[in-house]
Amino acid sequence: MTEKDSNFVSLEERFALNQKKKPKKPKAKSEFVLDWKKHGKIIGGVFLAFVLIVIFLTNMYVVREGEYKIVRQFGEIVKVVEEPGLGFTVPFVQSTTTVPKYLMNYEISEAEINTKDKRRIIIDNYAVWKVNNPQQMIANAGTLINAESRMEEFIYSVVRTELGRLDYSEIINDEDTSRGSLGEQVTARVNELLAADSYGIEVLDVRIKRTDLPVENEQAVYQDMISEREKIAQKFLSEGDADKRRIEAETDRQVREIIANAEREAAVIISEGEAEAARIYNQSFSKDPEFYNLYRTLESYKSTIGEDTVIMLPSDSPYAQILSGITP
Repeated sequence: MTEKDSNFVSLEERFALNQKKKPKKPKAKSEFVLDWKKHGKIIGGVFLAFVLIVIFLTNMYVVREGEYKIVRQFGEIVKVVEEPGLGFTVPFVQSTTTVPKYLMNYEISEAEINTKDKRRIIIDNYAVWKVNNPQQMIANAGTLINAESRMEEFIYSVVRTELGRLDYSEIINDEDTSRGSLGEQVTARVNELLAADSYGIEVLDVRIKRTDLPVENEQAVYQDMISEREKIAQKFLSEGDADKRRIEAETDRQVREIIANAEREAAVIISEGEAEAARIYNQSFSKDPEFYNLYRTLESYKSTIGEDTVIMLPSDSPYAQILSGITP
């Protein structure tokens, strides 16, 4: 028993010794706990830095060329930034809205109107506009879409009023109208209405792209246009004939006047020539009167004597003697 007990004790002791040697894990566990706390602080610091960076980035805004930045605080506008650059808002309190500063083009819906001469036409136009006061635009219109809607309503109303005062021919040819440029008139009037309601936008130009006739009116209008053109052509032809007759009459008068002046001048020249010839004859014949008498007698034979002429004269007549070749 003693040996067995001693052996048994020794086994127990060995087991106890073995048990004492093995428990090193709790120490490793405590070291692990200490390391986790250390890493937890690092992770917490990284997470906090990440949150701060996110907050920093989400509250930073960039103002680009050609846009406004509207800073709001609890929905109220506190600042309007126009110059390009970086800016920051108060986290969880302020927000930003972007509004374009550049010119924008808006296609206005087609509309049917009546002209002064009771013609129904379809107008298709467009507008070039911009935001010149973003604070007023947001306060009174809310959004760009609402501002465009109000602008379209004003343009339609003004265009309908202005075109209702014009004939169809003046609308399709704006140069013929005595009221000036239609686009300038519409633009000025629309801006007055927008400024009266403080919408903060400005229309720079309103132009008519196209004017069409309703299908049911096209044929009748074409016939009216043909008749009108025929009347105009007939008027031009009548005016041309009248001008032709007037020009011909004026030309005939000038021709008659020129001929009369020429004949008068010719008569004067002839008479002057005859007078000069008579003077020369007289001057020449006065030098030999007998020769002059003989010459005059011979000249008279040309007018008095023909092939069948019979002259009965006394033989002693000087006229007959000369004719017979007898000279004194």
